[in-house]
Amino acid sequence: MALLPILVAPHPVLKQTAKPVAKVDARIARLMDDMVETMYDAQGIGLAAPQIGVLERVIVVDVHEKDEPANPIRMANPEIVWASDELVPCEEGCLSVPEHYAEVTRPKAVRVRYLDQQNEIRELDADGMLATCIQHEIDHLNGVLFVDHLSMLKRNMILRKLQKQQRQGATA
Repeated sequence: MALLPILVAPHPVLKQTAKPVAKVDARIARLMDDMVETMYDAQGIGLAAPQIGVLERVIVVDVHEKDEPANPIRMANPEIVWASDELVPCEEGCLSVPEHYAEVTRPKAVRVRYLDQQNEIRELDADGMLATCIQHEIDHLNGVLFVDHLSMLKRNMILRKLQKQQRQGATA
């Protein structure tokens, strides 16, 4: 497995739409494993392929508690087939928007259909943090960042700070 570099906003790849995966073969399974390793190394709970510069519809998530064993879920071509009418706010952050957090309102529960690491079609009912994380990662596949759910003022403030940090890092 390999650790992969995570793109940081406003990188243009993060605004692009990812292409569906034809099937989960050895290459995609390896990509999923590398993404899980990268997500854990970055201390994240989710990662989408566009965040590592791969425009394919692949996400990994793991919202296990600190005292529980790791429980990564690998998904190719995830699609929400049902979402609850009940909406809940949740404080979100993102590995591609480091050190910035904001409240985003999303459906409390979802059912997602996807291909697993063995290329089998699966459905998963998720609620709470898992539902939020899955929706956040699927947004990435559609070129949407969590800051896109915020007011223009808040979004622009965060993106300007990130650009400034990147410029300062480039000159350091």
